[in-house]
Amino acid sequence: MEIVNKMDEDNLTVVLHSKGNLRLEQRPIPVPGPNEVLLKMHSVGICGSDVHYWQNGRIGDYVVKQPMILGHEASGRVVKVGSAVTHLKAGDRVAIEPGVPREVDEFFKSGHYNLSPSIFFCATPPDDGNLCRYYKHNANFCYKLPDNVTYEEGALIEPLSVGIHACRRAGVTLGNSVFVCGAGPIGLVSLLAAKAMGASQVIISDLSSDRLAKAKEIGADFLLHVKKEDEPKDMAKKVEGMLGCMPQISIECTGVQSSIQTAIYATRSGGVLVLVGLGTEMTTVPLLNAAVREVDIRGVFRYCNTWPVAISMLVSKKVNVKPLVTHRFPLEQAMQAFETTRQGLGVKVMLKC
Repeated sequence: MEIVNKMDEDNLTVVLHSKGNLRLEQRPIPVPGPNEVLLKMHSVGICGSDVHYWQNGRIGDYVVKQPMILGHEASGRVVKVGSAVTHLKAGDRVAIEPGVPREVDEFFKSGHYNLSPSIFFCATPPDDGNLCRYYKHNANFCYKLPDNVTYEEGALIEPLSVGIHACRRAGVTLGNSVFVCGAGPIGLVSLLAAKAMGASQVIISDLSSDRLAKAKEIGADFLLHVKKEDEPKDMAKKVEGMLGCMPQISIECTGVQSSIQTAIYATRSGGVLVLVGLGTEMTTVPLLNAAVREVDIRGVFRYCNTWPVAISMLVSKKVNVKPLVTHRFPLEQAMQAFETTRQGLGVKVMLKC
């Protein structure tokens, strides 16, 4: 079933051809398979990873070898459903989970499908993303948005999911004190998730006073303004001083060596540190300090099983992600939007398709 008999043929798409070579071009409108839906895209956020692929042509082992459509923080409206799809219909507004497992392996079976090595993931080479007018996606990974959740909130479920997954991995619960390192988009959603999951006190650190002001606006209890030359042990003492205790949980969202060191020193003995931010492959950290104090260090890779929870949190107004969007551009101005993100202006830049 289709909403429009003849779709406009315009499928303007943001394509990364190689390092530094980002183009706007027309692509054919995709045809959905039996288990897929065709979406008319509405809002797509720009992620740090999109900018990193553009600037560097790779992230670790993920290398751009052929033209790739960018974008993975997205929402849109169903315009066509595949023959086997029953839970969605044309006209439904949906949020898109960009990671879709390709096989039923041990990770899928155990509920950790994000760790499946063969997973499809939007805008991770060689898989195309959804910064375009029309996009097809596995219907099981499109989640219907209730009427009181906007398209932009739907797109922000993707970064919010990282915060939810990080807080789950950390075991955030009622009354916890939490230290979040970094107040970029991921630090901010980690703050939001921690608060919603019951953390009583959250302290957040950053180099930027603008970003700390945004953190304050969305509910941070304490702000720690750091400078590049600050000593990790001194910063850890400051965290303890401001909180009045050492945090039970630290969530590291920068990937910067000195920040990871600070997070280890700051975390209470018997506590948990989750590593969300991605830095260099090799990092020097006070591992012995963590070991003898039984500080658990846990990794985070994207998320799994977070969309339904995130939607519930948005519907009930337990979480407000709206203040995160600071810039909006039409799809035609994608280059300007990417430049704005690259310069670190604002928090979240949203493209309107």
